Amino acid sequence: MKNEEFKNNLELNWINKDKSLLYEYNEDGELVRPKKWVDKKDLRVSEPRQLKHISSHGSNPIEDFENDISSTNMLIKGDNLIALKSLLEIFKEKAEDEKVKCIYIDPPFNTNRAFESYDDNLKSSEWLSMMKDRLYLLKKLLRKDGFIFVHLDDNELFKCKLLMDEIFGSANFVNIISMTTNAPSGFKSTGNKLFSTSNFLLIYSKNKSLSTLSDIYREKKIDTAYNKYLFNREDDYREWEWTTVTKAFCKESGYEDHWEAKDDLGKKEYEALKEDFIIENARNIFRLAVITGGARQKRKETIDKSKENPDEIFVHPNEDLEDFYIINGNQMLFYEDRLVEIDGIKLPAEIITDVWTDISWTGIANEGGVKLKNGKKPEKLIKRILKMSTNEGDLVLDSFFGSGTTGAVAHKMDRKWIGIELIPGQFEKSLERMKKVIDRQNPDKTGISQDGDINWHGGGNFEVYEIGESILSKNGEINWSHSHEDIAKSIFWMFDYKFNDDFIYDGDFDLYLGQKKEKFAFSIISEDAGIIRKEELDNILDLFKEKYGPNKEIEIYTNYGVGVDEKDLPNNLTIRKVPDCILEKYKLGEE
Repeated sequence: MKNEEFKNNLELNWINKDKSLLYEYNEDGELVRPKKWVDKKDLRVSEPRQLKHISSHGSNPIEDFENDISSTNMLIKGDNLIALKSLLEIFKEKAEDEKVKCIYIDPPFNTNRAFESYDDNLKSSEWLSMMKDRLYLLKKLLRKDGFIFVHLDDNELFKCKLLMDEIFGSANFVNIISMTTNAPSGFKSTGNKLFSTSNFLLIYSKNKSLSTLSDIYREKKIDTAYNKYLFNREDDYREWEWTTVTKAFCKESGYEDHWEAKDDLGKKEYEALKEDFIIENARNIFRLAVITGGARQKRKETIDKSKENPDEIFVHPNEDLEDFYIINGNQMLFYEDRLVEIDGIKLPAEIITDVWTDISWTGIANEGGVKLKNGKKPEKLIKRILKMSTNEGDLVLDSFFGSGTTGAVAHKMDRKWIGIELIPGQFEKSLERMKKVIDRQNPDKTGISQDGDINWHGGGNFEVYEIGESILSKNGEINWSHSHEDIAKSIFWMFDYKFNDDFIYDGDFDLYLGQKKEKFAFSIISEDAGIIRKEELDNILDLFKEKYGPNKEIEIYTNYGVGVDEKDLPNNLTIRKVPDCILEKYKLGEE
């Protein structure tokens, strides 16, 4: 058998992988336990539902909730599986740059212990099914150049890696980031394992060939190898004079020309002031480095000449590199080239790797003014993720919204955001937090708000939605608590049509039009359904033909009877009875 036949066929299998989990809720809408395994076509886990607008917050609320639903920040209350199916329909026809650029999710870690706000005690098969269904939809929502970050501990990390290889493709794996979350002080060993302080980020791209992560730097200690100071860099280089950094600092700061520690506090103050001096004067501070390789070969004559005159500074004739100065055979390297802007401040820095130990997880309890025991993530963590993967104006999605950290950071960084949260307690916390973020009178000043590149003063807006009910009742009949328009929109979603409000009809029916390229659909639904007579049908078709032309393929979704023999219907017209056609596509699960 050829090796090609095994390509990309590694899969993770578990009990009921081909099914979905239907969750049960108590009277307060709180998740209790996974209720049962159901067919993936079960209406209760597969139906894209309409989002119902609840409230607007901020200075510029949208006016058209139906057509502008994806143009603003959104907080959605409800099961994220159903919400993701609805978002998929909403964004289906959007331009690529309007779709989701970055997804960050912090799902339950499956740690076999129940937290206050959610049940984090699912069996692996249940956890994997929960994740598989959602990851599949999240991938579809991503832009072609988008990224997804999945935050986990080591309980399900390796299984999730295989699962994401299967869904996103192993070629689109980017990194596993290891993070230190807290220090071991105050904890005791259990005797059978080391104290765990690691969390992880699984990073995948939608299409690795189209995706690029931005370089991110973190602050590092002052490099003491840069120990020389130029007094007059603005003069001609042949007139430069220099001394040691220590002597230059002491001269400017009033210290003696060396430091003799009298007490620890005095030494710390001295070192802090000296570091500030180095950063502020980085343009004038340099070190010498050996010139090697091609650079040395190219400048050999000048290097040799400089060794004969060690106190002079040389520039190679016809030098093509800026600021390439040579002293005694060595190159002058200036410290300003080692500084990077971090949070709006120029600092000595190094590029980050796949191990992050510099983000503090202590002292974040009050970030955003809301508390979430054992679940809150630092705003600086989300800031780093968004700086790596997005630009201003890009859309960020978090379908396990929790206390709202992702939305708060995205908003402060001028990104658009969508958050989905089911659990009432956490939903209320995230709503409260986002209100504080946009408050212009008393804006949220915690987290990243006072970073130099943020300087948050409030502002902006967001809309709150909740997931609507199914359009079918438990007995398979139409749920008439919905408006006829919402029923039509849901039907069009189910059968891949886009709602079209350009068709003008002022007849006796609640009639709505859907379109799928050159194919069209009418929804004619009413709780008081009667009969569609031939003359009424002809009138509708004539109006349609006048606007869209003849011979278009048309489907009519209706609960009316049609007073025309099937053989007398036009060849381009199909009648589909509701709810029968829905029940043919979906399964009405049993309680």
